Amino acid sequence: MKKKAICILSGGMDSTLSAYLAKKQGYEIIAVHYNYGQRTQKKELEAFRDICEDLKVENKYEIDIGFFTQIGASSLTDINIEVPTSGIDETSVPNTYVPFRNGIFLAITASIAEKEQASAMFIGVVQEDSSGYPDCSEEFIKDMQKAIDEGTKKETKIEIITPLVHMQKKQIVEVSMKNNVPLHLTWSCYKNEDEACGLCDSCRLRLNGFSLAGFSDKIPYKVKSNE
Repeated sequence: MKKKAICILSGGMDSTLSAYLAKKQGYEIIAVHYNYGQRTQKKELEAFRDICEDLKVENKYEIDIGFFTQIGASSLTDINIEVPTSGIDETSVPNTYVPFRNGIFLAITASIAEKEQASAMFIGVVQEDSSGYPDCSEEFIKDMQKAIDEGTKKETKIEIITPLVHMQKKQIVEVSMKNNVPLHLTWSCYKNEDEACGLCDSCRLRLNGFSLAGFSDKIPYKVKSNE
């Protein structure tokens, strides 16, 4: 029986590369996407579906999580909080951080993995070159691994795999291009669904990665902050 991996696919470039690397390693991919009331939910879901089609994923889950908008506390899920566009502040966690989002995603994904008898879960967290979210660190993933080991059946063996955790955005672009990953299908902007703003943290990180890698980003931008 072919080994299975559940790939958490946001529609962004990091999780997309992670899924393509899983396929390259011989896993049968089961994709999961979370709609959690984020500003660009419609565009991210569109990207997820396009990527699944390119990957020829036959089994996928689209999970709706309603309580993040009820909780608020993040500019991604509360329209009354402005998404910062003045540049990345490395001294603090930005207000785009959604409280414990990856922990909740991993917990739900573990449930799917146990049901599907998958041996791995791929998540595209990036510790080295990100907005400084605490739930993207290698230590956090190790602790979640322990919780999943303890909270599932004895015969269940699920490994959390984070192939990008120590990569820089430049490397992510380079590896994506080397492996023909369709980054033009992905979406990273925190603010807009028509044209990427080019100014939010996520746009800035993406554009900088493309620039340092020497490639042009094919998605539409209102402003290109690296120019």
